[in-house]
Amino acid sequence: MNQSNTTTAFDKVFAQDILNGLTSPVKYLPSKYFYDEKGDKLFQQIMALPEYYLTRTEFLILEKYAGQILQPFINKGEKFNLIELGAGNGYKTRILIKYLYDRQVPFNYYPIDISGNVLDELKEAFLLEFPNLTIYPIKGTYRATLTDCNWEKNLPNLMLFLGSNFGNFVESDALDLMDYITHALNPQDGILIGFDLKKDPQLILDAYNDSKGVTRDFNLNLLHRINKELDADFDVAQFKHWPVYNPDSGECKSYLVSLKDQTVNIGALNKKFQIVRAEPIFTEVSRKFSLQDIQQLGIEKGFKILEDFMDDEGFFSDSMLIKN
Repeated sequence: MNQSNTTTAFDKVFAQDILNGLTSPVKYLPSKYFYDEKGDKLFQQIMALPEYYLTRTEFLILEKYAGQILQPFINKGEKFNLIELGAGNGYKTRILIKYLYDRQVPFNYYPIDISGNVLDELKEAFLLEFPNLTIYPIKGTYRATLTDCNWEKNLPNLMLFLGSNFGNFVESDALDLMDYITHALNPQDGILIGFDLKKDPQLILDAYNDSKGVTRDFNLNLLHRINKELDADFDVAQFKHWPVYNPDSGECKSYLVSLKDQTVNIGALNKKFQIVRAEPIFTEVSRKFSLQDIQQLGIEKGFKILEDFMDDEGFFSDSMLIKN
C-alpha cells in the first residue's frame, strides 16, 4: 500500500473516531491519538517528571529481575519471539533486549505501536546499540496486530505490555483486549504486563497533574492535533485539564473541561459541535490494580500468574502470566 493511501485511510479513521467521541452523550476523545510527533516528545518528558513514579519504578524492577523474567524462555533452548505492545521509545525494554543480546540468545523483536514516528526512532536507536538485532516494527492498533499475528509462527512467544498501558482501558475494553491477547498466544506462551498498584491517592493524582504542567500540555495537544489534521478550530486556551482519582474503582480519569460556551467547527467532518461551559470531554483512564485484581484477571482469561515482580515499596508490578 502506498503512503498516500495509508494516510487517507488513517485520516478517515481518525475523523470517524473524533466524530463518534464528540457526538457521544458524554463527550470523549480517544487517548490513542495523543501520540503524534509532538505528543511522543511530551510523553517522554512526562516519564522524566519527579511526580511520575511509574517509569522509574518499573525501570528498577526490570533492572533487578531481567534474568528471572527471561529465564523461563531462555531455558526452552530455542529461538523465540519477543512481541511488545505499545513499544514507545523502548526505554525500559532496552534492559531486556540487552540481557538477551549480551548472552547471544536467539530471538526476534516485534515492537508494536500506533505511532510510525516513534517506531522509526526506536529501530534506529536499537540498531545503533545492537547492530545484529532482528527487529521487525509493526505499526497498528493492538486489536488489529493481535488479530493479524504478523510474527514468525511455530516459535514460543513472550509478549510485553509494559508501563501502565493495560490500565489505559476501561474495564470492559481491557477484558475485551485480553481476549485478543489470549487468541494471539499459544499454550505456555507468556505475557509480562505492567500494573500500577493501588496506593496513596495523592501520589497517584500528582502523577497525572504535575507541577510543570507537562501532562496538561500532553492532553491539550490532542486538540492542537485535531485542529491541524482535521481542519478544526478548537480554542485550546478555553479548556482546562482536570484529572480525578477514585480509590474504590482504582480509576484515574482525565478530562478537558470547557471554560465557556463555545462552538467548534471541524472542517474534515463538515460539522459544528456545541460545547457548553463546564462540560467535560473525557480523554484518558489509568486504572490501578490490587494483586487480587491481577490474579482474578489471569484466572478469568486462561492464564496462571507465574510471578509478580514488584518494587520494594509495592508501587508497581510487572506480572508474568503464562497461558494455560
